[in-house]
Amino acid sequence: MRIARRSVGKVALSSFGPRAIKALARTWRYTVVGAEHRAEAEGEQGSVLAFWHGRMLLALPVSEGGNVSVLVSPSDDGDLSQKVLDSFGYEVIRGSSSWGAPRAMREMVGTLRGGVSIAITPDGPRGPRHSITAGVAWLASATGRAVVPVGLTCDRAWHLRSWDHFAIPKPRARIVVTYAEPVVVAEDASDEAIANATETIRARMMQAELDGFRALGVETDHAWSRGRERRADAND
Repeated sequence: MRIARRSVGKVALSSFGPRAIKALARTWRYTVVGAEHRAEAEGEQGSVLAFWHGRMLLALPVSEGGNVSVLVSPSDDGDLSQKVLDSFGYEVIRGSSSWGAPRAMREMVGTLRGGVSIAITPDGPRGPRHSITAGVAWLASATGRAVVPVGLTCDRAWHLRSWDHFAIPKPRARIVVTYAEPVVVAEDASDEAIANATETIRARMMQAELDGFRALGVETDHAWSRGRERRADAND
């Protein structure tokens, strides 16, 4: 049971399955904010789309069958995630920061240079939630492609008891996709510039989600409220 709770992919797929997830997703109602930012970043080339791990299901219909590849961890959970992504028509790149990273990075660089966008959850596959490493900014620097921070929010969802409070939107949930201003990283960026870009990407991802909740007219969800509680405890 404890293993199942930690395994976001297993729980979601054993409960719903790819076909059920597709059927559920057809009921979701989407509003897109800042579409011009994604269009600006991609143009005739790919971009890096960065959003939080706990929002993966919300993102599935957004670029369904489009020109987007998704980074998925080479684990059992990743195998299950790939089945869902396959059903939505996404290409998949397998790798993570702890397993297959060099090969995955080379594949992502080649994919971006080929004009295909890459979707990344920088706090996955194990967190901590809302964390981000320098890998996203480095990828942008290595390819000359912009990073588009993405906020994915909904007005009602089930949340798993996992580190990322994985969200499963309920039937007919309203979902807001917020594309923030792209972050461009120079190809000759220094370590300091990479670090600064990393923090900018994270800040814009966080703000994009706050903007999305505001557009929905609802309070922030579990992933946000738990974070506030932890920060308050740390300051006591």
